[in-house]
Amino acid sequence: MGRLTPKIVKMTSPAKNTKEDTLFLTGIILSMFCWGLSWTSGKILTGYGSPLSISLFRFFITFVSLLIILLFTKTKLSIGLKGLPGLLGAALCIGIYTFLFFKGLSVGKAGAGGVLVTTLNPIISYTIMLLVTNRKPTTYEAIGLLAGIAAGAVLLRVWDNWQNIANAGNIYFLAASFSWAILSLFTARSSRYGSPMAFSLWMYGLCSLFIFFITSWNENVSIAINGDLSFWANLIFSATITTSLATTFYFVATSKLGASKASSFIFLVPFSAALGSWVFLKEIPEIHTIAGGLMGIVAVYILNKK
Repeated sequence: MGRLTPKIVKMTSPAKNTKEDTLFLTGIILSMFCWGLSWTSGKILTGYGSPLSISLFRFFITFVSLLIILLFTKTKLSIGLKGLPGLLGAALCIGIYTFLFFKGLSVGKAGAGGVLVTTLNPIISYTIMLLVTNRKPTTYEAIGLLAGIAAGAVLLRVWDNWQNIANAGNIYFLAASFSWAILSLFTARSSRYGSPMAFSLWMYGLCSLFIFFITSWNENVSIAINGDLSFWANLIFSATITTSLATTFYFVATSKLGASKASSFIFLVPFSAALGSWVFLKEIPEIHTIAGGLMGIVAVYILNKK
């Protein structure tokens, strides 16, 4: 019997790991689709109020749901005092990003915006990282960045008319991508001051406080009273499912699968954004949106190849 024990361990351990990996892979795929569908949900929410007021509702519910998750998992809620400047900067950036997100959706298409922003976010973030660190790009990075610029040009149809950049919410989506890239600089250092999830919690809480003082109290009350089932369902989905649960699961999956393997699934977000707007909003994806999105995916793959 003693000789059989090592064989039993050897046979069962890989099976357990495979089952666990399958669970995390399935969960992360669902999380990415939720992120993509948040664009469809956001488009619906823009019909119920101003971008600022809708942002306030989303941030507050996100804060509450994150607080419940952190209390349930017994995660330490405090962050170091040295992290306060970064926290304030992150709260400002996420507020600007979300306002631009809803403002762009109020005048543009969810599918096109979702593909544009989620494709350009990592490319712009990578470019800013190179500038901040004062480092020259490697050959792979240069090729990836050039491919990303080409993808952006295709997504915006710059050959057709330069005015397309400012039309249909594109200018808001572009500004949102830049604000997200700057936000990434703050959140990338969040683990230095405590739990990244606790950093996110207080980021959303501070942003809720900021926006509360610049929104109309009458409009906020009116939205809360007159909001129908569609409003509350999309708000809860956008704030709780996509932001709190999906993002939390992504962090957990990253620790289990590895950052490189987990981050590769972000390529699904542009696809799910376009698919969700097609199914629920009847927005048929245009050829340049599909082509630019695919080019962007290739660009991000090249940037992260090593």
